[in-house]
Amino acid sequence: MSVRPITAALFDFLRDLRDNNDREWFAANKGRYLADVRDPMLDFIEAFAVPLAEISPHFVADPRANGGSLFRIYRDTRFSRDKTPYKTNVGAHFRHAAGKDAHAPGFYLHLEPDMCFAGCGIWRPNTPTVVRIREAIDEGQESWTRITTARSLTRTFELAGESLKRPPRGYDADHPLVEDLKRKDFIATTSFPESQVLEDDFLEWFAGIARTGAPLVEFLSNAVGVKY
Repeated sequence: MSVRPITAALFDFLRDLRDNNDREWFAANKGRYLADVRDPMLDFIEAFAVPLAEISPHFVADPRANGGSLFRIYRDTRFSRDKTPYKTNVGAHFRHAAGKDAHAPGFYLHLEPDMCFAGCGIWRPNTPTVVRIREAIDEGQESWTRITTARSLTRTFELAGESLKRPPRGYDADHPLVEDLKRKDFIATTSFPESQVLEDDFLEWFAGIARTGAPLVEFLSNAVGVKY
């Protein structure tokens, strides 16, 4: 397989798009988007399928241009005051095979000028899923604490996302893991510079990041009842 490398041209396009976020400009520059952003990302996704299968056979790296791991460049503006039509970042979500959207357990890659990061976990799960995760944390306090405080995780990731202001119903404020139980998102993220993306070993580097976050993803997958 011939893999088109991710180059500085990806970030150049996204910067230009940020300054010219309209349909006319995008139409005139769509060839750049395809050649410099979409196609290298699809190649990356296809290549990542190999190390991802070694991490877990139940997560998917889908290189289809539509409906796969790559998020669409087009923004959904129906309920937003911001009517700019395009995202100025590119993202890929390697979600669990049982999941149908971005709210499934998985690994995430986000490339944006001056704001690149990788993530893992479950972002904004629905209420029944949140309940199951909180129950798993409460019942498996030792396992959760061991995973989230492991040096291998904390030296790379930090737990992120939004939280409730008060403990969720059924849990006391003095619960030893109350701050984790208050979470709305169960994700860990790590930032890195654009230069990291341009290195020859970026695929291997990202695979290492995913392996580091795998114990957290395994805990959450077990919590919501899907195979890991």
